[in-house]
Amino acid sequence: MLEFDPSADIQALRSTFADIKAVVDVDALRAEIDRLSEEAGAPDLWDDVEKAQKVTSALSHRQAELKRVTDVEQRLDDLDVLVELALEMDDEDTAAEARREIETLQDVIGQLEVQTLLDGEYDARSAVVTIRSGAGGDDATDFAEMLMRMYLRWAERHKYPVKVMDTSYAEGAGIKSATFEVDAPYAYGTLSVEAGTHRLARISPFGSADKRQTS
Repeated sequence: MLEFDPSADIQALRSTFADIKAVVDVDALRAEIDRLSEEAGAPDLWDDVEKAQKVTSALSHRQAELKRVTDVEQRLDDLDVLVELALEMDDEDTAAEARREIETLQDVIGQLEVQTLLDGEYDARSAVVTIRSGAGGDDATDFAEMLMRMYLRWAERHKYPVKVMDTSYAEGAGIKSATFEVDAPYAYGTLSVEAGTHRLARISPFGSADKRQTS
C-alpha cells in the first residue's frame, strides 16, 4: 500500500497562501488593472510619451503580479487532484510527481511571501543595477564581470526581462563597469539589498607569485 500523506504540507501551503492573498488584496489589484487598462486604451495616451510608458509599465507589472497569484491558486487546486489520483490508484509515480510539485510550490509561495514584505515606496518597481570594478587591477575587473554574469543568470532563472544598457570592458580581463535594467515586479525591493561593496579573496590567476588578492 502506498505510504503517502501530504495533507500537512498542503495545509501549510494553503495557510501561507491565504495570508499572501490577504496582503496582496486581489480584488483591489483587479480594480487597479481595470483602471490602468482603461487609461492604456485612451486614444490620446501616446500624446504624452512619458506618461504612456509609466501607465503601460504599471499595467504590465500589476498583470504579472495577479498572474503569479492566480497561477499558484490553480496549481494548489491541481495538486489536490493529483494527490487524490495517487491515493486512488495507489501509484508511486503519481505520488512522486505530487511530491515534486509540493517542493516547487513551497519555493514559489516562499518567494511570494517575501514579496509581501517588500512594502517600501519603490520596492515594487523595476531596478537599474550598476557594477563597478573599483581597485584591484585585473582581479577586480574579472570579479566585476563574474558578478554581472551572476546577476544576469539569476534574472534568467526567474524569467525576468533584462536590458544591458552600458558595458565598459577592461584592457585586460573582465569589465570596468556595467549597467543593466531588471524589468520585473519587486526587482528594486529584491536587489536593493545587494547595494554596497562586494569582495573576492583568492589566489590571483593573473600574477606569477601565487599571492592572495582581495578585490
